[in-house]
Amino acid sequence: MSKLDATLLQALREQPPGPLCVAYSGGPDSTALLHALAQLPEAQQRGLRALHIDHGLHPDSRQWSEHCRQLAQEWGVPCLVLRVDVEHARGYGLEAAAREARYRAFALSLRKGELLLLGHHRDDQAETVLLKLLRGAGPEGLGGMRALRPLGQGRLWRPLLELPREVLRGYVQVQGLPCIDDPSNADSRLSRNFLRHEILPRLSQHWPQALESITHSARLSRAASDALEQQWRAEQARLLDPSSGSLDAAGWLALSPALRHPLLDDWLHARGLPAPTTAQRAQIERQCAARDGQLPCIRWAGAELHVWKGRLWALPPQRSIDPHWHASWHGEPLALPDGGSLRLDPPARLAEPLLVRLRQGGEHLRPAGDAHTRELRDLFQQSGMPPWRRAACPLLHSGDELIGVGDRWLTEHGKALFLQAGATPYWQPAC
Repeated sequence: MSKLDATLLQALREQPPGPLCVAYSGGPDSTALLHALAQLPEAQQRGLRALHIDHGLHPDSRQWSEHCRQLAQEWGVPCLVLRVDVEHARGYGLEAAAREARYRAFALSLRKGELLLLGHHRDDQAETVLLKLLRGAGPEGLGGMRALRPLGQGRLWRPLLELPREVLRGYVQVQGLPCIDDPSNADSRLSRNFLRHEILPRLSQHWPQALESITHSARLSRAASDALEQQWRAEQARLLDPSSGSLDAAGWLALSPALRHPLLDDWLHARGLPAPTTAQRAQIERQCAARDGQLPCIRWAGAELHVWKGRLWALPPQRSIDPHWHASWHGEPLALPDGGSLRLDPPARLAEPLLVRLRQGGEHLRPAGDAHTRELRDLFQQSGMPPWRRAACPLLHSGDELIGVGDRWLTEHGKALFLQAGATPYWQPAC
């Protein structure tokens, strides 16, 4: 039995029951992993299957997909090919954008309780730790890749993190397994490839135990990170407002950096947003002391963070909105320009169509039951509506008369119109 087989067999026996799925790129590492598992009855009995992601970034990507499908079939493993769009025009580097698309597809494809196995090994772990170090990470980042973590309806599992790359490559050679040679893996302009081909070989020449030392430090950092997590989880529960999802800014800033940084990152990741860089994190900390009336906003690729009313609010990047947008509305679900929506609850149809517009400035109305006409600006401020929602709030007009503001305020006329329809407006903001 090879060292790879023995490692996988022990890992399978230590993990709880559940279906197995291999992330199969066709490269040497995932090829060795899938082939070895396909030979183990313990893996086949757990519904072994494979997922191949076609990023569409290389002219031969379709051929690579077919290569993976056919090989998996030869080994008795069903292989699902998923094609993804890599949105690298959003400010991400190509590596990060491809990874985001890949893991999003994985998360959506995993079945309940399924384990997604990746072929990451000790050398990959060392590269990851060095990359995190160069980006100024703390204990969580320096702990490297976790062997097991939640993903979608299942879990992501890296059972080979203690094995050197040479074990997997040796397995491929002995078994005579055909592998895909992605030329991007040799491109040293990419950060990970630069470390792999230029830096780590030179480190190992001077320090032969460099990889073992780096991964040993990663294990120590992971243990420290797990200990700190118990503390910042308790602080997060104290600082988080569950109804709005916002964080108390002063309370967060008062924490030590060892707690403050991972708490912020986890809060952002829980909202599907990327963590900031060290410089952006420092900017957030400076802006926490903003005075009332100031509306600081810190932006980075894939996210923006607002400091408002003494709290931190995290959002995906806001769309550019045409202030002159308008639409005729009979009550059907209506897509708004910020990605939100407007509909009637319960579904119904208005006797006369309304004109839906966005705020231009200077609007006013007299809410039903109110003795006075109110400026819309004052209503927004008094209600505590976040400023980033106001520009996309749908204003409902009957002719030239403003009769409603989203689902927040209706005039007597507006109330009568919706009573006649037997429904009320329901506004779902984009965020």
